[in-house]
Amino acid sequence: MFNFSIESTAPSAPKPPPGSVSAEVIDLLRQTLDVQREQLQSLRAIAAAHDSGARWRAFLGRWQEQFPDLSQGCRTVLPILEQTLGRLITELTEHLAANDDDPLENDFALQEFLDRYGMRLGQLGTLLNLVAPLAEAGPPPQQPQQGEPPGGGAAG
Repeated sequence: MFNFSIESTAPSAPKPPPGSVSAEVIDLLRQTLDVQREQLQSLRAIAAAHDSGARWRAFLGRWQEQFPDLSQGCRTVLPILEQTLGRLITELTEHLAANDDDPLENDFALQEFLDRYGMRLGQLGTLLNLVAPLAEAGPPPQQPQQGEPPGGGAAG
């Protein structure tokens, strides 16, 4: 006689053939790509919002007739302001380094230090934060053509 043995197992998901990608993986990759696109758009929006150069270029454009040399003037004084700030910071660091103990250990010493450096540093920083972007936002300075005297005009 014939003996037959039949066993039943739970069906398993078909395994993709080697080298092929399942639909789930493709869907997951699409979702990941969509999220990355959204993040990139957000970063672009943030970058555009933080483009202070555009703001200052618009400012210079609006006031070009009243202040035609504003950007060039800012370029001229910017190194002076930067050097002044550098000297003041150097003076501050030398003052702090000259004291072996904690030079700001009490309220009196801290207040004296802030009175001496705080206001000037804060104001110079504010001035630099206004002048530097205006210096950068303007058109580049024109270089004199060869054979042309400095100042851009013809000799005469």
